[in-house]
Amino acid sequence: MPRDATLLWALRSPCAFACPHCYFGTIEEHKQAPPAEVGVLSHLSRDDLPPTVLKEFARSLAGSVIERVVIAGGEPLDWPPTLEVIELAKAAGCEVVIATNGIALTRPPVLDRLLELGVDGVSVSLDSADAQTNDQLRPSRSGRFGYADVLAGIRALLKVRGERHTPRVGIYTVVVRERPQEITDMARLGEELGVDYYVPQPISLTPDHQLFEKLTHRPADVAAVAERLERLYGEPSRLALPDPSYARRFVAAISTQDSGRVGGCFGGARLFFVQPDGQVWDCPSDRRIAATAPERRRTIRDADARNLFAERPACTDCSLFSRDCVNMWPLMDIPLLLKPGDVR
Repeated sequence: MPRDATLLWALRSPCAFACPHCYFGTIEEHKQAPPAEVGVLSHLSRDDLPPTVLKEFARSLAGSVIERVVIAGGEPLDWPPTLEVIELAKAAGCEVVIATNGIALTRPPVLDRLLELGVDGVSVSLDSADAQTNDQLRPSRSGRFGYADVLAGIRALLKVRGERHTPRVGIYTVVVRERPQEITDMARLGEELGVDYYVPQPISLTPDHQLFEKLTHRPADVAAVAERLERLYGEPSRLALPDPSYARRFVAAISTQDSGRVGGCFGGARLFFVQPDGQVWDCPSDRRIAATAPERRRTIRDADARNLFAERPACTDCSLFSRDCVNMWPLMDIPLLLKPGDVR
């Protein structure tokens, strides 16, 4: 049984940030109208699985098809049991990458433990090279921290890592229609900070989202985005990027809101998504989740990863294309992002 699958594991729901475009929605709207649809995420953690269940499942990753675990949230590093789950995943022989807002990286005990555990990658979310713009896009709930703290966390991690090759450190940026320049501006900031990889991602909002008109790209925005992506991939840099085909997928994704086909889709074959309540999906795509028949719904509760992911179809074409599909490809490119390299 080949070990070649990636598990995107949204471990916990809460987060200290209140990003209005977050795919978890906002606490404010969910306090008024809690989501009832299957697969819809919320920062309200009413159904998050307890640590005992999470750790038991993490132990079962040994001998499964899961090669790599990307631990996300919410914010995973604000919850102490996350470090125990990481330890178990590493003991199971998995590569582990953490997706974080970066604030926890300012805490020395967290940094020391990440290095002790041998975490392979740390991906930090930052949406603008301009402090004020970033903090408007990614406000903290308390107003006590923001851009400067995230940069401080990145610098602290790089300093503690020293001359070691791991963990590799990267930046993920959500690109909105008003600011195509962030594609290259964030790359320059990443170079200045000394991070190892960089992934710009197009924002993906449903048409009924209150920020859809303001933030979502339209066909008229394609040329500006394509020009920035061409510069990003064309200029010499020490930053690792997703495969060059990702730039074409990025442009194609923002060119339409229509559905379509995804050739050779790896969702459910080489990629799986686990929500904080334990539900398992082929991928995080809202259309794919909504189309999953009730009899195909699964959970990690009382499950063994060796059996849960044992029966996998081959990669096939998927008719449920949506804009969030493009953001799955960098998950498949993690080996490329984590590989030490020279100037491109």
